[in-house]
Amino acid sequence: MAPGRGEQRRRTYTARVRQAAGRPGVATGKGRYVAVRVILVAVLVVAGLRLVQVQGFQAEALSAKAESQRTTTITIPAQRGSIVDRNGVKLAFSVETRALSVNLKLMRKTWSDYAVKHPTSGQNFETRAAAAAKFMAAKLPGKTTETELLADFHKNQDFTYLVDGVEPSVSEEITKAFPEIGSETRSAREYPGDDLASNVVGLANWRMDDPDVSKHNLHGIDGLELTRDADLAGTPGQMVADTPEGNDSVVIPGTERESQPATPGNNLELTLDSDVQYALQSQLSDYVKQSHAKGGSAVIMDAKTGEIYALADDRTFNPNDPSTYTADLMNDQAVTTPYEPGSVNKIITATAAIDTGVTTPESVNVVPGTLKVADHTVHDAWTHGTVNYTTTGIFAKSSNIGTLLLAQKVGPDKYLDYLKKFGVGQSTGLGLPGESRGYVPARSTWTGTTFGNLPIGQGLSMTVVQMAGMYQAIANNGLRVEPRIVKDEVKPDGTVVPEPAPQTTQVVSPQTATTVRNMLRAVTQSTKDGNSGTAPTAALEGYQISGKTGTGQQVNPATGAYSDSLYNITFAGILPADNPRFVVGIRLDAPDTTLPAGHSAAPLFHDIASYLTQRYQIPLSPTASPVVPLVVP
Repeated sequence: MAPGRGEQRRRTYTARVRQAAGRPGVATGKGRYVAVRVILVAVLVVAGLRLVQVQGFQAEALSAKAESQRTTTITIPAQRGSIVDRNGVKLAFSVETRALSVNLKLMRKTWSDYAVKHPTSGQNFETRAAAAAKFMAAKLPGKTTETELLADFHKNQDFTYLVDGVEPSVSEEITKAFPEIGSETRSAREYPGDDLASNVVGLANWRMDDPDVSKHNLHGIDGLELTRDADLAGTPGQMVADTPEGNDSVVIPGTERESQPATPGNNLELTLDSDVQYALQSQLSDYVKQSHAKGGSAVIMDAKTGEIYALADDRTFNPNDPSTYTADLMNDQAVTTPYEPGSVNKIITATAAIDTGVTTPESVNVVPGTLKVADHTVHDAWTHGTVNYTTTGIFAKSSNIGTLLLAQKVGPDKYLDYLKKFGVGQSTGLGLPGESRGYVPARSTWTGTTFGNLPIGQGLSMTVVQMAGMYQAIANNGLRVEPRIVKDEVKPDGTVVPEPAPQTTQVVSPQTATTVRNMLRAVTQSTKDGNSGTAPTAALEGYQISGKTGTGQQVNPATGAYSDSLYNITFAGILPADNPRFVVGIRLDAPDTTLPAGHSAAPLFHDIASYLTQRYQIPLSPTASPVVPLVVP
């Protein structure tokens, strides 16, 4: 049976399909659709996985990265604490200032683009820089010039600082007129007294070229500003602000937000009295000039507490004047420079002799004209034969031979114990930079002549503060109190934190201290019968004064031997001797000993003591010092 027309058509279509399928390189439409769909699904899967990764695992990191690209962290300087004297007078304080800078890359690009878009405006980088330089120089006289600013604007770099120490109001005027000029908050240190107590207070500053963010805070360079920097500095804060894309040195105005406030530093209250400090600096400087000395140092110390009311060198630096920042002027010689004190050191022999009972103030001592100590012959400063001196007379006349005879009775080991008790060769703990411990030779190194030098103040060294500290112990009934110059620390909230209590040493009994103090009153007595002490010019009418002069030979640096012309002239005194209030220590470095002011520092003590009695209305002594025999026929 022949197939129908429909069946015939079906067979023909099937045959064509099979024929097509058997040809190489021919694909069906359905195959192409399937392939595209597979590819599309694969792309969507990859995209989905990436989206999950970004949103699920990297969202926080990417968000932070994006934020960092449009924000910057600005350091907020901490207010540095002030330094004040015992009466609250400011010796150092900080004021807020601005440092101006410019993003040169942005400035060049902005004004180059402007010139292209506005070719007829006459405005370009050069005209803008000239206008900015002229405007800023007029606002900042004495701080910069047009020439300096133009040179800065044409530096071959992207960023530069322009001017420091700009008043905030002036900075605002400049940045408002020229937004491309940046402004950073700074602190400037002010020292209203110039060189007043600068040897103690020191200096704080900062450097523009310091890459550390801590440059935004002032840092101590010298004095208490250095040693107490951690207390004064405070802790900087942080502020976040938005910046234009690709430029993190320019802050978009109004976007600043504080993330961590700055913590101000603590204030320091010193034991110094700024008026007394001024008087001491002036009197010392004048006396050094009169005596033609190389220099001089002095200290005024509270007899009971060890608090220092004034500490001076004859010359010091001015922290407001960088031209004075020299090693010589910034060296606080009163604490850094030890010297051989000479006869002021005889207070140790006097105390040891009284305390051990080898003598009494009235005991008569036969003192020959010379004394052989090992291979060395000791003389007094004046020629004499055998003389009968009272023990008081030995020290009031400052006899080297008499002192050594008493020291030999005490013995070297006991003498060394007293040296240690008086703090010689030990740091005072005052807290000023570069303090010297002085020098006492180790007992194991002593030779036959060593004990012929130490009791008369040669062969050992001390600072002015250490020297005054020995006399403070005698003034304070035998109790030596470590000197101090910082009284309190005051936190930003007003909480007062006292300094740790100073260490104390009971050197001798109150009875011994009183006896020695009374003996040394004879140093200032004046008579017409040969019983005058070495320092009548230190006497102050109406007051009992105890003290001791000193003349210590300096070592000649050229020969290494003691010089016959270079001396340390010293004086240490107690005011008043009957009721001690102050101790004063003075050292003159190599004065001209042929001059009246050069052979003794006693007149300077008199002037200082006179000022102190008036300043503090110190009551007169009830009685005058008794005149006692120094030489016995």
